[in-house]
Amino acid sequence: MACPLCDDTGWKLVERDGARVAARCDCWREAVTQKLLADARIPPRYQKCDLDNLLLYPNEGLEKAVAAARRFAQAFPVVDKGLFLNGPPGVGKTHIAVAVLKRVVSTRGARGLFYDTRELLRVIRSTFNPVTKTAEMDILRPVMEADLLVLDDLGAEKTSEWVEETMNLVVNTRYNERRPTIFTSNYEDVPDEAGDPQSLRARVGFRIHSRLQEMCEILEYDGADYRHLPPNGGAEDLARLWQRHPKRRITAPPRARTPVKAQLRDRGDLGELKWQGGKAGS
Repeated sequence: MACPLCDDTGWKLVERDGARVAARCDCWREAVTQKLLADARIPPRYQKCDLDNLLLYPNEGLEKAVAAARRFAQAFPVVDKGLFLNGPPGVGKTHIAVAVLKRVVSTRGARGLFYDTRELLRVIRSTFNPVTKTAEMDILRPVMEADLLVLDDLGAEKTSEWVEETMNLVVNTRYNERRPTIFTSNYEDVPDEAGDPQSLRARVGFRIHSRLQEMCEILEYDGADYRHLPPNGGAEDLARLWQRHPKRRITAPPRARTPVKAQLRDRGDLGELKWQGGKAGS
């Protein structure tokens, strides 16, 4: 059924200063927003996430994270830093990250993109073409150029030198271009002297770890696992769940030491980025 205001032309006539002028129709704006949301790759499980439908309970760290997320979404694109949501599984990190991404896309018309870090690396590997050696950049360029990028579960990927170099290219490019990024991770940011192989720095590498401190507001918190909330459960149930379970930690295999499978060359200009070759690493 055609729009009664614009007859599907995307333009409607409005009164402005005593004259009738053409203006964009609301149906056009809605179509553009829906296209941007579809292009953002938000998984079906998280498509209904919003900052207003996250069930809150007495948890100072969670409340601080939600407040920071609201400020970020309200100020975008005039933001100096992205967000880094750090905590154990199930505490609502991805919900908050996606909610911010959706709000920024819907209210600011931003080009947003969501990727689970492991999925991003899998997609890059699957695009490898030994003849053209260019397909990887077809995936990487939108990731590096998005107005807002959400990288979920940073550090959960199987580590290798190829993985580290690929992630460094993405993070460093966005860092240099001052493009805001929202990261989530389950790995604790323990002091360097602890030498914990499951720490955030050990999992992501010292270069990414260093950039995260400057390019993001760090929001680290613990809490109840929302996935364990019983049907029709409420804030009191979450509070009891948190009291019942001690702080949860992530365990993973030690950092892999494998030969370099591929190298990335940065000639100083995004348009000059090339993929050196070799099968995408394991």
